[in-house]
Amino acid sequence: MTGPSASSPIDAHLHVWDLTVNRYSWLGPQHGPLYRTFSPDEARQELAGSGVGSAILVQAEDSVAEAEFMLDIADRSDWVAGVVGWVPLEEPDAAAETLERFLAHPRFCGVRQLVHDDPRPDVLDLPPVRASLRHLAAAGVPLDVPDAWPRHLAQAGRLADEVPDLVVVVDHLAKPPRGLPELGEWRAQMAEVARRPTTVAKVSGLRRAGQPYTVEALRPVWETALELFGPDRLMFGSDWPMTVPDGGYGPTYEVLRALIGELSPAEQQDVLGGTARRVYRLS
Repeated sequence: MTGPSASSPIDAHLHVWDLTVNRYSWLGPQHGPLYRTFSPDEARQELAGSGVGSAILVQAEDSVAEAEFMLDIADRSDWVAGVVGWVPLEEPDAAAETLERFLAHPRFCGVRQLVHDDPRPDVLDLPPVRASLRHLAAAGVPLDVPDAWPRHLAQAGRLADEVPDLVVVVDHLAKPPRGLPELGEWRAQMAEVARRPTTVAKVSGLRRAGQPYTVEALRPVWETALELFGPDRLMFGSDWPMTVPDGGYGPTYEVLRALIGELSPAEQQDVLGGTARRVYRLS
């Protein structure tokens, strides 16, 4: 198989899941069209339909089994640029062992845990988790932090200070509260995170119930992200198939592509792939 062009866009945040293989305890019939299997072939077709050459698969379940499921897909799919999986961060010895095993796979590139689904507000501050994150830092493996606003965004900043060699990836711009009074507080906390040079952010997952999803509606948070991080610390992600209830891959990508298209060619290359290649050390 021939892989995607090095110059084509990389989607830095895409999911696939199989309800017959993994549990996905957060996902149920109440999620309507999301409550089904989304296959690698369907993902490949969505990418191709928008002219996106490759994608990073990102975990949607806190389990080693799901990480192995995604790495198996990567073995069979030339469009998979990398895999962000899960390791048991609360068990430092097991985390180190699992990390070493996963790093033997050429496309394993990052770690994520669903901290936003954990009722504990201090997950990233727990001593065993910090010990595991030092293993990640030593191995040059970044940590993705999902849906960090409002509970975990400040923790992400502290983490970047206390584990200075760890690259911290703020997924979905931390889920900005668009249309709410708290947007100013979100911006202040994002500014604190962004002043650490080892932090980056994904321009992804920006749909919000009751708020329009258009170029002008997203412009305030997009321009904030540009101001705070710069294009070389931002990366595009679709968050597909979470976008399926709102029209799917194409409509989501078109809005983000229009905003990114206002940048210079070099800046566009950063957001559409250069940052992801550097952060996740993609070959």
